[in-house]
Amino acid sequence: MPDRAAGALTLVIGGARSGKSAHAERLVSACPAPWSYIATAQAYDEEMRQRIARHRSRRGDGWTTIEAPLDLAGAIEALPDGQPVLIDCLTLWLTNHMLAGHDVEAECRRLADVLSRPRGPWFVVSNEVGQGIVPDNALARRFRDAAGRLNQDVAAVASTVLLMVAGLPLKVK
Repeated sequence: MPDRAAGALTLVIGGARSGKSAHAERLVSACPAPWSYIATAQAYDEEMRQRIARHRSRRGDGWTTIEAPLDLAGAIEALPDGQPVLIDCLTLWLTNHMLAGHDVEAECRRLADVLSRPRGPWFVVSNEVGQGIVPDNALARRFRDAAGRLNQDVAAVASTVLLMVAGLPLKVK
């Protein structure tokens, strides 16, 4: 089971539609409220607006949503000590920085540094992108490589890593 103690970081990783977010929400909900949800998604189209609405409707009372599509490290640093938080998700955050033309390596280092010092039970969701085919274009390959490095860096500082497969959590670390 994940460590729900103050100062514990849990990475919940898996493929698309593997149940990552719903499982992470249950883990955070097992901690005393109030809970923070740091959202990295941006609603550029109707389909994404509907996805965001479904995620919000799953969460009940006791949740505070913080939108941080770019300054995720700053949003995390602003949390009160001991605050249970769900950060969803790293790959959308990475996409936002890549599309904005930012220094992805510097942003990832800054985020990994902040995550290495959890001040509460923190749960982070990310997509596992390295188990598919090699993308056919340079941007997609850069994204896959950057996401893989970021996931490794976060897994290295996490006390627990869960791999989601078909809605089932497998403890990796």
